[in-house]
Amino acid sequence: MAELQHFGYFFSRGFGPQAWGRSDWDWGYDWTKPNLYQQSVRTLEQAGMDLVVAEDAVSLGSPATLDLRIRQAYGGPKHDPLLLAPYLFAATSHIGIAPTVNAGITPPYLAARQFATLAHLSSDRFGINVVTDVGSARHAGLPPLPHDRAYDRAEEWITLIRRLWHSWGPSGYIGEASDWRFADGDALDAFHHEGDFFTADGPLNALPLDSDPVVVSPGGSGRGLAFAGTHSDVQLALAPLSAAAVADHRAGVVAAAEAAGRSAADIRVLFVLKPVVVASTEEADRLVAASEHPSDDALRAAAVACSSDSETDLLALDLDAPVPDGTFGEHVSAGTIRGLLGDTPDAPLRELLTRKARLGRIDSRSGLVGTADEFADYIEELGSDADNDGFLFSGDLHPAQVHRMLGDLVPVLRRRGLLRREYGAGGVRGNLFDF
Repeated sequence: MAELQHFGYFFSRGFGPQAWGRSDWDWGYDWTKPNLYQQSVRTLEQAGMDLVVAEDAVSLGSPATLDLRIRQAYGGPKHDPLLLAPYLFAATSHIGIAPTVNAGITPPYLAARQFATLAHLSSDRFGINVVTDVGSARHAGLPPLPHDRAYDRAEEWITLIRRLWHSWGPSGYIGEASDWRFADGDALDAFHHEGDFFTADGPLNALPLDSDPVVVSPGGSGRGLAFAGTHSDVQLALAPLSAAAVADHRAGVVAAAEAAGRSAADIRVLFVLKPVVVASTEEADRLVAASEHPSDDALRAAAVACSSDSETDLLALDLDAPVPDGTFGEHVSAGTIRGLLGDTPDAPLRELLTRKARLGRIDSRSGLVGTADEFADYIEELGSDADNDGFLFSGDLHPAQVHRMLGDLVPVLRRRGLLRREYGAGGVRGNLFDF
């Protein structure tokens, strides 16, 4: 029998020009105003999504790749998703919102205070997607760090933030109106922290929380999985979507959690999925066949997207030679590189881009094009065969794309018993851990 899975939405373009480069742009929404996002997030709440995770990148990238990142709005411009969150909370009642926050350049005390405020204002529907991007450091006057040291910094950052969140202790707030005694200063933790990366004093000038904001983190490296296992409530999984790969990735996250004294029950692993849902198998076959031999324009578009994601100008490379060793700098994540090279790092770049441009059928597990029933089969299979926790659907936060992706899929998932029909209590943490 099918079991409920958890679903969310990964707002993958961030607070940027939604639908740019597609006909959806002609709906005429202003991407800089809240209406577009409020309408979209209301639909996602109606669809039973647990949370929305908003991607972000503080930097427009290196000088060498600025044009690549803004020409088609792949990497920018973007506004700060943290400041969009209150508008999304105002439009909804149950769904969680988790903007991306850069642990390298956001001071811990300021972050702890802002996050506590948003948790209170949203009735505990606020979360954070913690990234360790080192390419943004120069904008804050900070030196860049290698990959593992960036995780060291993120570990200190989140640990310090949690200490600040709990610096009022269990008895600091009293709220006794009969004798006008609001709080007990002696119960507060007026600590001094001086670590490898941060110096800060407690206590936090914000009321204590009923529960900590949910922490989401991506990252498929050993350090990324260790961070998730130790600190995160949700691991945003960017991994191949076969049953074996899903089971293997989830086992790695659970092992990291157990190594940190936690268990599988303390973390949800949600795999990013960008389905192309069509009305019939015939339409699916037509789309896949049309992509079998991608045009030069399609290959170039794939190269621009990969260049933006990796802040590496792939257009300057020889299409008919392998990607040279040393092409990607330390700032490029292992997952991003693996997403391009796959298991064939010695293949010519043209072959790698062709593979990115081609579509495949979900029923044969060669891609993500299929009908709603075929996707439901796949989701049900991963729940039973890989013990999967669920998925984050990925796309622009635009009403047209949300309806295109989920309009036919939500009813099928609900009829199969895979998708919630109602929310419980407890904010976003309740959404994620009520089953």
